[in-house]
Amino acid sequence: MNALNALTVAIEAAVRKRDEARRVLQDAQAAQQGARAQLDQIEGYARETEARWGVKADAAMKPEVLYHHYQFMGRLGHAVGIQAGVVDHHSQRVEAARQALLQAELRLASLRRLVDKRRQELERAEMRRDQKQTDERAALQYRSAGQEH
Repeated sequence: MNALNALTVAIEAAVRKRDEARRVLQDAQAAQQGARAQLDQIEGYARETEARWGVKADAAMKPEVLYHHYQFMGRLGHAVGIQAGVVDHHSQRVEAARQALLQAELRLASLRRLVDKRRQELERAEMRRDQKQTDERAALQYRSAGQEH
């Protein structure tokens, strides 16, 4: 029974570790979604800005204004690139968290299988002891009955 108690403690620790891995995954997914939403917002703003300037393309613009527009659009493009990198980083974190959760779940499942196996072994040993005691009692009764005759 002492071995089962130790395994029960190990299972409890594995459950806590699995739950923590699940929480980390959920946090990573939430961060990834936030980063993705921010990327979508920057890209949308860049499209809107470009569309507004596209309407004015026929209008005569001062070179300084066009220069600033292109510079601004370049900065927006740079921001999109940076945010895409952030989204990629979060995707990697999500995948790492998924793998950690999978490993924690596998560890927990293997510990539970081990506990089940040990319980079955203990039950079989108990049944063998009970059977041995029953056989010994029957043999004693048989000998006692044989000596009375």
